[in-house]
Amino acid sequence: MELRDLKAFMAVVEYGSFTKAASESFVSQPSLSKSIKKLEDTLHVELLNRTTRNVELTDAGSIVYKQGQKIMRSVHDLHILLDDLLNIKTGSIKLGIPPLIGTLFFPEIARKFHKQYPEVHLELVERGAKTIGTLVENGDVDMGIVVIPTDERKFSVQSFVEDQFCVFINDSHPLAQQEHILLQDLKNETFIIFTEEFTLHDYVIRSCKSVGYTPIIGYKSSQWDLIVELVSSNLGVTLLPYSIAAKQTNKNVKIIPLYNFDMPWRLGVITKKNTYQSFALKQLLNTIRTEEGSEN
Repeated sequence: MELRDLKAFMAVVEYGSFTKAASESFVSQPSLSKSIKKLEDTLHVELLNRTTRNVELTDAGSIVYKQGQKIMRSVHDLHILLDDLLNIKTGSIKLGIPPLIGTLFFPEIARKFHKQYPEVHLELVERGAKTIGTLVENGDVDMGIVVIPTDERKFSVQSFVEDQFCVFINDSHPLAQQEHILLQDLKNETFIIFTEEFTLHDYVIRSCKSVGYTPIIGYKSSQWDLIVELVSSNLGVTLLPYSIAAKQTNKNVKIIPLYNFDMPWRLGVITKKNTYQSFALKQLLNTIRTEEGSEN
């Protein structure tokens, strides 16, 4: 059954005559008659009683007309729903975000996006950056924020934030009064770092090894605020991005830049290559791009 044949039948019933329906539909009367005959042949029933001068529905025609009204309403609703989608009014996006990144940067992005598109639901999946790459690759989340560089053969990558690492150290520590700290100066210190699923776990260890030593690991955690609290309790030192400085308020913790060691923290937004992106996702990526641009 073709929709245009059903529309022709509906028009004849609603206008009460073939002549009026043909005129209002901008088609010839023979074309209209042909469409209705085709619909009858498809459904194997007669829809109109042709023995009278006026348009008269058969019992089957009455059923088809009532169901046709429902079909036309559904088609109308379909256009409205697609218009909403095209205008980013509705939708759902799953985002993979490490807890640290979510805490530091995502609230402002979510606030701006929600203000523009309040009907789009953002579902956060908090995992370590290593796991998030797998989630994006498997299609379990629509996009993720990870530490870059990453595998650009698998992912489309959009730069997000760049920051520098600092030493977070207890206020009573002998090094706490220095303006800068060499990474080599922490050789004999106990480190508190993220767990293995986080990119920062390997990043800190690799950085220490690059200056000649393997760090002593005392504690591991998946929560940056717990790591800072352990530093506050004088149980070790840690390396964290400077962005955390504005979030942590513990007076027992000093934040000191690294001296003579470039240790950048680069974040990127990744999506799986060669996959469909919803209109809502494209707009969220644009919001993140705009936010990143305003930071620079």
